Amino acid sequence: MTGFELILSAALCLSCTPLNSTRLPANLIQLDDNGEVVTLPPDLVTNEPTLVDAPVETVETLIAKQEKLDNLKSWLKGRKLVIATLEDYPLSYTVIENDTRVGKGVAFELIDFLQDQLQFTYEVVVPEDNIIGSREDYEKSLIKMLNNSEADLAAAFIPTLSEQHSFVFYSSTTLDEGEWIMVMQRPRESATGSGLMAPFDFWVWILIFLSLLAVGPIIYMLIILRNRLTGDAEQKPYSLGHCAWFVYGALMKQGSTLSPIADSTRLLFATWWIFITILTSFYTANLTAFLTLSRFTLPYNTVNDILYKNKHFVSARGGGVEYAIRNTNESLSMLYNMIRNNHAVFSRSSNDTFNLQNFVEKDGYVFVRDRPAINHLLYADYRYRKTISMNDEKLHCPFAMAKEPFLKKNRSFAYPIGSNLSELFDPKLLNLVESGIIKYLSTKNLPNAEICPQNLAGTERQLRNTDLMMTYHIMFAGFATAMVVFFTEILFRYLNSRREASKWARHGIGRTTNGLSVHAPRWLRPIETDSDKQRLTASPTESNITPPPPYQSIFSSKRHQNQQHNEATHLSKDTNFNRWRRPGQFGGGGGIGGNFGALAGGGGGAGVLLGNGQMPGGGGTGGVRRLINGRDYMVFRNPNGQSQLVPMRAPSAALFQYTYTE
Repeated sequence: MTGFELILSAALCLSCTPLNSTRLPANLIQLDDNGEVVTLPPDLVTNEPTLVDAPVETVETLIAKQEKLDNLKSWLKGRKLVIATLEDYPLSYTVIENDTRVGKGVAFELIDFLQDQLQFTYEVVVPEDNIIGSREDYEKSLIKMLNNSEADLAAAFIPTLSEQHSFVFYSSTTLDEGEWIMVMQRPRESATGSGLMAPFDFWVWILIFLSLLAVGPIIYMLIILRNRLTGDAEQKPYSLGHCAWFVYGALMKQGSTLSPIADSTRLLFATWWIFITILTSFYTANLTAFLTLSRFTLPYNTVNDILYKNKHFVSARGGGVEYAIRNTNESLSMLYNMIRNNHAVFSRSSNDTFNLQNFVEKDGYVFVRDRPAINHLLYADYRYRKTISMNDEKLHCPFAMAKEPFLKKNRSFAYPIGSNLSELFDPKLLNLVESGIIKYLSTKNLPNAEICPQNLAGTERQLRNTDLMMTYHIMFAGFATAMVVFFTEILFRYLNSRREASKWARHGIGRTTNGLSVHAPRWLRPIETDSDKQRLTASPTESNITPPPPYQSIFSSKRHQNQQHNEATHLSKDTNFNRWRRPGQFGGGGGIGGNFGALAGGGGGAGVLLGNGQMPGGGGTGGVRRLINGRDYMVFRNPNGQSQLVPMRAPSAALFQYTYTE
């Protein structure tokens, strides 16, 4: 080749396809480094996949399975299947078209997809009682049709219940996780009347109550411990009752008469006050926000609410809820007693609107239904009520849906035991589930917004009487507690009077254990005799001492001037009465006058005037006015040399008069 030809060949090679090292000619013998023949695997010679590297068992299994599927497809092609279903709108239901029952809903959209893929035809049948069935509820059920081979397939969203496994074979592909939701009448009040309890969580209330019980004794013990360790006599050790009432009064934003002196005690009191101040601030703010917002909680949110409050509820006859309650190994078996007590109703009507209007709206029952059916039901009801009133939001949504599901169960198709159709249908159904097609089909006719949510987001919010229901409960509890304490006080007073009566019986009428003369209780006075009264007013040392005159007579000069002559006449007979007389009140005897008037009387001195003073007309003042402990007293001196204080303040004077005359 000339040089020009070489250059042209090189230029042409630049545009050539690169050599594929893995693409070797057929029948090529390749030697290794040792000169031995190397047999190339077929995948290096051709682009078709191979199973040479797989185990022999796996290859045989795959080949056998593929042959079986091919045979099933050939057998199913053009064959007419009998498909059983349930009236369970919107997942599966039937309509009559041209005297033929036609399947509708999400389940039959899946069946139509399988029909296009596998080229078969079908007819639809429905069990006579429209129920799934169980061991005790076997007749006229869906599982009986499958178990007796009356149907080749059950195209419905059937919950996988444990008892039904012995009658049917559930598909290995789970269509969805069914959630049964409670629907009830929308309550008018917020938070079911517990507005006062709403600002704090349940455990916060428990801790507040425990702190209310514990802080009082803690403060009391710390004060006692501090006094014993320091020996301080200035800080008065408050009683346990005072400390407990201080804690309660602080919580109620009341004052306290306790005034601690010690710094540590003051810190204890201040700590509790700061805690209460912060706590009440949070409570007030949250309560205000709660009562002004249009938020509320439903009275029945979970299964436990239905059980503990013994609430009537209704569900579909022969559905997953009924069998989950009747079967002992299911999650809702705890509600079985409610069936016995007629608190659980299972409606035979497949019309959800009928159940909603008759059981929920009229009778106030709770309606339990799966979520897709509830969403379609509330949306249809909302559109109907929208035509009645365009602006009244509360009229549009008279029902509310709970957030927590009543029951959760996986749902799938069902086949007769031993059927091979699941091997054809389940892989294709799995592709639809993983792609989200089934979820889309169940919600495709619903709006994206939530239908009649719990919080209607209304701008107006007026407090109703039911919002303050907890206030009435607290008032009733307070009055009831006060009545209990009142009757307890009466009981203890009666017991104390009985004990006092027994003490009188042991120590004698009119005498106590130390020998002093006292009055009998009021309830004993009607049975007293004249002799008993004489003994009651007697003294162990002097039996002729009469009670003092009325309090007004000590300081009223007009009354004593009118009685001056009579008292002077009897003065000699009753000299002990003179110790209650005002000095200078009577004339005669030794005479009364001068700066230090002395009671001479006919029978000796009855008293000595403390201090001096003049009365109009030359009489003595009858005592000395003294200010003692911030109160006014008249000071007299008795014949035995002791001072006698007579209060001048009106309330004290009344008590003085009552003590000596009653």
